[in-house]
Amino acid sequence: MLKIACSNIYQHPLPEGHRFPMIKYELIPEQLLYEGTVTDKNFFEPKAANEEDILRTHTVQYWKKLKNLELTRKEERKTGFPLSRQLVQREIVINQGTIDCAFYAKKYGVAMNVAGGTHHAYADRGEGFCLLNDIAMAANHLLAKKIAKSILVVDLDVHQGNGTAKIFENDPRVFTFSMHGASNYPMFKEKSDLDIALENNTDDATYLKHLRENLPRLIDQQKPDFIFFQSGVDVLATDKLGKLGLSMEGCKTRDRMVLEACKKDQIPVVVSMGGGYSERIAHIVEAHANTYRLAQELFF
Repeated sequence: MLKIACSNIYQHPLPEGHRFPMIKYELIPEQLLYEGTVTDKNFFEPKAANEEDILRTHTVQYWKKLKNLELTRKEERKTGFPLSRQLVQREIVINQGTIDCAFYAKKYGVAMNVAGGTHHAYADRGEGFCLLNDIAMAANHLLAKKIAKSILVVDLDVHQGNGTAKIFENDPRVFTFSMHGASNYPMFKEKSDLDIALENNTDDATYLKHLRENLPRLIDQQKPDFIFFQSGVDVLATDKLGKLGLSMEGCKTRDRMVLEACKKDQIPVVVSMGGGYSERIAHIVEAHANTYRLAQELFF
């Protein structure tokens, strides 16, 4: 059964100007239920992550400042969000969702978090609408519990997974692979184990060629026993912030390639949704919904 992490707290209301595109966390489950791709049984509601898991990835000093709402104005501005207790609670629930998904993926082959993909969060700070790094926390949980020995992060959001790359830069157990816009945020890129920086307006054919040439090779070389897939849909040509040129079908083909590779080699995969900032919310929801449709089609 496809298991999907979702909670009302994901929809935590933000001040005017921050609400869009957060509404997608509400609309994606509604769309999937409406069309019959999933039922209520597919969803589970995570609880809050515990401090042990948080501190495997994040520093004591940063977590203390975050939970006590003691970030400086400068630190708060870097996250892009006005800091509040509700926001921190939302973040730790989202992170637990990805940890829980890892166990469901181990059982069913794939599991998905309606939110997550908070790849700009560093061990000691938050950036770019990310306070805690869910992929890093879940990966560290699997490694600490000896559930996985070799993990591949496939980050296909339009923005480089800078926080994830930095967190694992000296950890050979986690291979970070990021395909992202060369001229997009963050302007200073960290060094992933493999970075593919794409020019503005990169089209479907070019994008998919890069992925086709690299993903199977990495799986063959690294032999991961777990994959985390950051499936941001900000690669779409319609995206306000993305600068790439993928079509809806190209984005769907990207997801199919990743999920088919995982299924073929029987590697459990957790999918975090990541970014999406198209002018029309319908484009964002449809692109994300395609990822769930493919998971159902390929695995169940």
